Amino acid sequence: MKLNFKIIFHFFGLLLLFNGGFMLLAALMSFIYKDGVTKEILSSGILVIIVGGISMLTTKNHKKELNKREGYLVVSFGWIVMALTGTLPYILTESIPSFTNAFFETMSGYTTTGASILNDIESLPEGILFWRSLTHWIGGMGIIVLAIAILPLLGIGGMQLFAAEAPGPNADKLHPRITDTAKRLWLIYFGYTAAETILLKVAGMSFFDAINHSLCTLSTGGFSTKNASIAFWNGQPIIQYIIIVFMFLAGTNFVLSYFAFKGKVQKAIRDEEFKLYFKFIVLFTIIAALIIYFRADFSISSIDHPMVFGKGEASIRHALFQVLAIITTTGFVTANYTLWTPFLVVFFFGLMFLGGSAGSTSGGVKVVRHMILIKNSFLEFKRALHPNAVLPVRYNKKSVSGNIVFNILGFFILYMISFIVGALVFSMLQIDFESAIGLSASSIGNVGPALGNFGPVNNYAELPTLGKWWSAFLMLIGRLELFTVLILLTPFFWRNR
Repeated sequence: MKLNFKIIFHFFGLLLLFNGGFMLLAALMSFIYKDGVTKEILSSGILVIIVGGISMLTTKNHKKELNKREGYLVVSFGWIVMALTGTLPYILTESIPSFTNAFFETMSGYTTTGASILNDIESLPEGILFWRSLTHWIGGMGIIVLAIAILPLLGIGGMQLFAAEAPGPNADKLHPRITDTAKRLWLIYFGYTAAETILLKVAGMSFFDAINHSLCTLSTGGFSTKNASIAFWNGQPIIQYIIIVFMFLAGTNFVLSYFAFKGKVQKAIRDEEFKLYFKFIVLFTIIAALIIYFRADFSISSIDHPMVFGKGEASIRHALFQVLAIITTTGFVTANYTLWTPFLVVFFFGLMFLGGSAGSTSGGVKVVRHMILIKNSFLEFKRALHPNAVLPVRYNKKSVSGNIVFNILGFFILYMISFIVGALVFSMLQIDFESAIGLSASSIGNVGPALGNFGPVNNYAELPTLGKWWSAFLMLIGRLELFTVLILLTPFFWRNR
């Protein structure tokens, strides 16, 4: 079967129209703040809209059917097309004149990784800072659509589990039409963003800082308008607590938020993945807080200047903030956690592999996959003793098919192989061991801050050119559930059948 390139490029055109439209929003912000780059950002938006419009017009007579192979191409290359065109505001304004650096920053934005090559963020024009944040928000919104509408249809990485809570032939479907489901979740996404913006403004942030950090929190991105990230507000704990709440919500399955707003709170609370996600956060926060309180040297960790409510509150707040920032792969930082004892460095490194919930904007492996793997591992002990027994893995009181379990196992193996290969490539570029494994885990997990020379108080500016392209590739495959991109590298994908 030949590929239907017309529908592929029609989708690309639609994506470019969206991208260009958001650039016009950034141009409006630039105009309001009179930062001197309005014309350049406006030109970027108009150019992208024209290219998108031409692409849609020339392919309007396409066959209205998207098969699996075309779905993979639309998702993978769609993200690349968005990233390539998203570099225009950076390049035309000369905020990031290097194409490599501009592409890295843009890919980091759309994949909601939050890694940056910028040394002085606060010197950038407001329009560019807003565009950085918008790339996060667009990427987060796109991930919701992927999780709901596309990945389950492609059978990617165990996302069929999430499909059981989304459109389909079951009693708990949100809405029979995928487009209506996506609209409802977008509305929640937008509502959370607006609510956080208002709360942060009331808590003491400027409106500009509030809206930027809201865009980057709900997308679990991590870009900030300040060089010190959220540590800039260490003297205002209420701001950090507000961000903590919305990081938690962003790392939660957005379908559960929908159920909660519909009055089905018990249904959301009883969800197995949500319960494990919540327990993980509580347990890991307690461990981190105790170690920070008894072992971390506050004077070298730069935790609070001043410590507003004492060491106990500061320990709990910073532990909770960093645990959530890493589990949800948001990547905001309130302190240099690499100075909080070697145990916590390894501890936070391990959390980079956890990830938030399926159907959230977070990256990583996802809690549901870990849960299925753990349950299946325990069942293997029983199967060893009772080889003839039928012992299915259960999730939310329903039996999980063997195909999904194998799919998740395959995903996890591929994820770990990708992490190891990623670290090996970084080490070939003369990057030290700690930095290499940190870069690989952070890039593929879309976390942002890494370890070593690329830790929470550093950025990726010193990464070699090849390292930036490799990191951008890892961000992409991690964001798109591995299989979606890697299958394009197989020869049988391109064979006409």
